[in-house]
Amino acid sequence: MRPTLVVPFLLFSFLPVLQAQKTPKPPIVPKQDVVLDVMKAELDRATTGLAKADPAPYFTAYSVEDEDNTVIVASNGALINSLNNRRRSADVFVRVGSPAFDNTHGEARHSGITTGSLPLADDRDALARELWRLTDREYKQASQTYLQAKTKEAVRAKEEDDSPDFSKESFQPQQTQPVAVPAKVDQKMWEDRMRRLSAEFNKYPLVYHSGVYFISTALEHRFISSEKNQVVTSTPNVRMMIVAQTTADDGMELLRVETFEAPEPSRLPPDSELIPKINTVAKDLIALRSAKLAEPYNGPALLSGRSAAVFFHEVLGHRVEGQRQRGDDEGMTFTKQVGKQVLPPFLSVSDDPTLKDIGGYQLSGYYTYDDEGMPARRVDVIQDGILKNFLMSRMPVKDFLTSNGHGRAQPGYMQVGRQGNLIVTSKKSVPEPELRKEFIEEIKKQGKPYGLYFEDIQGGFTLTTRSSPQAFQVLPVMVYRVYPDGRPDELVRGVDIVGTPLAALNRIMATGDKQFIFNGVCGAESGSVPVSAVAPAMLFSEIEVQRKAQSHERPPILPNPIEAASQQGGN
Repeated sequence: MRPTLVVPFLLFSFLPVLQAQKTPKPPIVPKQDVVLDVMKAELDRATTGLAKADPAPYFTAYSVEDEDNTVIVASNGALINSLNNRRRSADVFVRVGSPAFDNTHGEARHSGITTGSLPLADDRDALARELWRLTDREYKQASQTYLQAKTKEAVRAKEEDDSPDFSKESFQPQQTQPVAVPAKVDQKMWEDRMRRLSAEFNKYPLVYHSGVYFISTALEHRFISSEKNQVVTSTPNVRMMIVAQTTADDGMELLRVETFEAPEPSRLPPDSELIPKINTVAKDLIALRSAKLAEPYNGPALLSGRSAAVFFHEVLGHRVEGQRQRGDDEGMTFTKQVGKQVLPPFLSVSDDPTLKDIGGYQLSGYYTYDDEGMPARRVDVIQDGILKNFLMSRMPVKDFLTSNGHGRAQPGYMQVGRQGNLIVTSKKSVPEPELRKEFIEEIKKQGKPYGLYFEDIQGGFTLTTRSSPQAFQVLPVMVYRVYPDGRPDELVRGVDIVGTPLAALNRIMATGDKQFIFNGVCGAESGSVPVSAVAPAMLFSEIEVQRKAQSHERPPILPNPIEAASQQGGN
């Protein structure tokens, strides 16, 4: 929230005198948005002209993305890549038929969108020509698919969920205006910094591949529709990644990644914080090379806050996305669980894309409007363990017929319900030292030789279709055996967390008292979108792990040139 400026009352008595002595300033006139003007004109022309066609569109929308990207990559003190590029793309959406049944029905979702590139210059004629061409192509695709969908529907059995294909929203059309785009990145300065940071890995010859990445994206999004909705947003984002990889003697590839995000370059961590992180990443990899291979295991486990956040994103978050509740292919894990307990009663889960940060740390899943022009909203998905809601786009499902601002997509994809900022809160939290004591007590109670502590997780995936088991697989990086007899924790490698969601989620016993943030990019059927997950550390009575798939390619035969040079120098 912007701070309010409080002006002392006495100052107002002098304002008329001061203003009388100055020449009035001309009013500030907003810069004309040529792209938006052309979008409006072409949309009006298409809406009017195609109204006479058969079948006629009942909904048309244009979405235009202006991206300005800077990517700088350095490795071992040398610049690998440095580029800046601009692109402007347009998505044209056309729906024919009616909201109850249209061309996007069932497996034909792709027929609702056509994508193409637009000229970078604000040339009215060139922009209009491309939008006209894309609209014509999209209308022809939509109308043909609609006729095919009607024919198929006539000979198929009734669907389990016969909800409409598009929601009717009782919203006030938005009329947001363009916002300022951040200044250009100082590319030379960041090239020098990436070189300097990446050179830190030269101290670790057993780290076979490493890189430090700087990615800056200024994204201006324009959306208008035949419903008179107009949304213009600007989303700046800067990301730094530290990536390192090595290979164990048995051929297992080992990877460590650290990511930092901010709305602008100046808010990224300073070198004094990044250099220790680089050293930690390198030392972790070297320790993993000599760590024991873990065995398949089923028993007590403790997930750090960041690990728990990724776990919830994969295991729960994807299954409460709206489109997973309808369709002949979806497993519908939670579809008929509304009003029932799906988590222990001390846990609640919300998704709130309106949050920019928590405790000063940026959340990647922040946005003000979704990609269908709907205002972002907090959704309380689970309250005290009871499932209440789903993350909805404008694709309705039974008993959830309207959007709650979670229709998201990468440019070029149809929007579906997606996570933004998934936040897990607990009423049964204890300080983390106490949580560890409870963990050890549970290991003893179950008579297990050890429990597993998951310090970091790099990602995972989940299966939600009926043709596959309703299972998940989460990919840990730093895993430790915790012994109940007081022996030091032992680093192990080579396991993945596996299981089914309903069973795994109800084995949570208690949580820590601090929240941790995981920022990342999530890929699904509507492309890759930025997301965040926030959760405390969690104690599980039982988690199952299996051996990780691995190659058997030997590590490099020749020594690293840096190592060889240092040995020659020593001789």
